[in-house]
Amino acid sequence: MTSLKKSDKKAALDFAAWSFNVTTSVGIIMVNKALMATYGFSFATTLTGLHFVTTTLMTIVFRWLGLSQPSHLPVADLIKFVIFSNLSIVGMNVSLMWNSVGFYQIAKLCMIPASCLLEVVFDHVHYSRDTKLSIMVVLIGVAVCTVTDVSVNAKGLIAAIIAVWSTAFQQYYVHFLQKKYALNSFNLLGHTAPAQAGSLLLVGPFVDYLLTGKRVDHFNFSSLALFFLTLSCFIAIGVNLSQFICIGRFSAVSFQVLGHMKTVLVLSLGFLFFGKEGLNLQVVLGMVLAVVGMIWYGNASAKPGGKERRSILPVVVRSPSLKGSSEEMDAAEK
Repeated sequence: MTSLKKSDKKAALDFAAWSFNVTTSVGIIMVNKALMATYGFSFATTLTGLHFVTTTLMTIVFRWLGLSQPSHLPVADLIKFVIFSNLSIVGMNVSLMWNSVGFYQIAKLCMIPASCLLEVVFDHVHYSRDTKLSIMVVLIGVAVCTVTDVSVNAKGLIAAIIAVWSTAFQQYYVHFLQKKYALNSFNLLGHTAPAQAGSLLLVGPFVDYLLTGKRVDHFNFSSLALFFLTLSCFIAIGVNLSQFICIGRFSAVSFQVLGHMKTVLVLSLGFLFFGKEGLNLQVVLGMVLAVVGMIWYGNASAKPGGKERRSILPVVVRSPSLKGSSEEMDAAEK
């Protein structure tokens, strides 16, 4: 009975974590779409830096209120995490500029196999046949409803490769650091958010100028643009926090697979609020296939052997003399 209550509580907390992440992620995408498309604030890297400024302020307030305890993260691990994370952000923005939207979506889908490979290599995770097939169904479904034109060039391919692997390493590292140093989501954000805020605000305006040809300090803010910018920064607190919570509770692969529910929701809300242009039977079938794959993945990975970590233990071979001495010791103990 107690174990049943614990499993029910875990399931409820898991659902709450996913709901928190999906709600904030979809919300920030819709707000950023209005901010960039309607009001012309196209400085994505600088915007991300501002997101981490507000997240940093949140961690300071939580620490002041006593809701977050002091913790330690070695500087070397912090630097590696910030490098992976910032390369991921800049890489995705550059990849979107240098590649077609179709190839950009394919690159995003490649993050799941990349994350799987990291878990297999570093954590010795084994996936069952059903788990692998469910991941394939999700990838095919999302590809069907998002990938249209596909064109690629050399520099675009390099940007995509950097974006995919840096994102995979960043998300793997979130889980790794929380487990290794017993950090909760608030602790880890308290260490990483200030470093990311400072570094992205330093390089962001230059990256954005390279991508858009515009200077962020020349942007003419209207009251509505400022409102959406502020709203985006506040929602980003939830996005950053929920990402760390979800990856800490699950894994980078599960976060990526089930995270494509956000892709389906964003497409659906986009058709609902911004017009039905592009909505056709292929897109609908792709969405349905992706959702079926996500449900299948959830069931398959939860089953015994669906996704398990296998420890690599050395084989100890005893010599006859050692074997004899151990038997004598056993006899003596008896």
